[in-house]
Amino acid sequence: MAEPEIPQEFLGDHARVLAEVAETGRRLTRDELETRRTLGREAAEAGHQLRALVNLHLSATRSAWPRGAIGAGATATDAVLAAVEQAVDAFAEGFERAQRLTVRREEAARREFIDDLPYGRSDLGRLAERATRFGLRLSRAHAVAVASGPEAYTETDTVPRSVEAALLARFSGRKILLTTKDGRLVCIAPGSQPDVLRYFAKQAHAATDGGQVAVGRPHRGPGGVVHSYDEALDALDLAQRMGLDEPVLYAADLLVYPVLTRDRQAMADLVRSELGPLKEARGGAEPLLQTLSVYFDAGCVAAETARRLSLSVRALTYRLERIHQLTGSDPSDPMHRYTLQTAVIGAQLLDWPAKEL
Repeated sequence: MAEPEIPQEFLGDHARVLAEVAETGRRLTRDELETRRTLGREAAEAGHQLRALVNLHLSATRSAWPRGAIGAGATATDAVLAAVEQAVDAFAEGFERAQRLTVRREEAARREFIDDLPYGRSDLGRLAERATRFGLRLSRAHAVAVASGPEAYTETDTVPRSVEAALLARFSGRKILLTTKDGRLVCIAPGSQPDVLRYFAKQAHAATDGGQVAVGRPHRGPGGVVHSYDEALDALDLAQRMGLDEPVLYAADLLVYPVLTRDRQAMADLVRSELGPLKEARGGAEPLLQTLSVYFDAGCVAAETARRLSLSVRALTYRLERIHQLTGSDPSDPMHRYTLQTAVIGAQLLDWPAKEL
């Protein structure tokens, strides 16, 4: 497709100036240089390409080359060429200034949009309109993935740039928004394209030296992005409290935990009544609470639990018996196991016994 023709108005009085330079040998005046900068700025704002504009100037120079420059010898030719160099340089300076200003404005608008998007602070209808400018159609379902690493990241850091480059190389035609928020990497993608967020998780985990990634569920509309973002953040927070070390966490797989803590008071009562007696053990409740947690994670297999705790099976058996004595609940009894395991999860969620309930 051919580029649109550039209006001759961006040449200004280029031909007249060259004629005067050929005749007098003078250099461009300060006002003439400022005029060229202004024309460059206006051309940039009109959306023209600098390469095409330079070609326009060179073509106009050849067409309007003063005949006197050839007849007057090398001196006049040098003067004309120097004037062309000055003119094009000033024009390009104005063009580049306008471009830098445009880039800064775009970056500010993108940052403002990103700051509004995860929290829904802006009018949702207006937010949806702004989203199309950045490749998102918020009327459709979107999902959000959040990656947390050992340090806080900004958009200009190497890690976000490397992850973005990998995503663009693989999904160049997809509508994806990659940014940073509160030091974490954030990726927003259509909910119908889970492969994008899976690939983002893989790249972010590697780029952040083993950082953890959480993926929210797809939700529709501008408020859906907020919801999915909150789910991803909650998953990261839950992983920290529960000691979950999986590299990628999916909010859909963790729905049981919000359900368990929805009635916080009831959960606190269960923890106190079921696990409170463990405080009477020598060394406090923490060692026995950890034993229960590992025991349940190991599928209630004594040998595997002992291995993970670096204990003998005999020592583990003693601990389980002690728990039975103190709480009245037998971890090996299926009838008691569910209540104990629920209480252990509640203790982790509520940070008991470090915090009093």
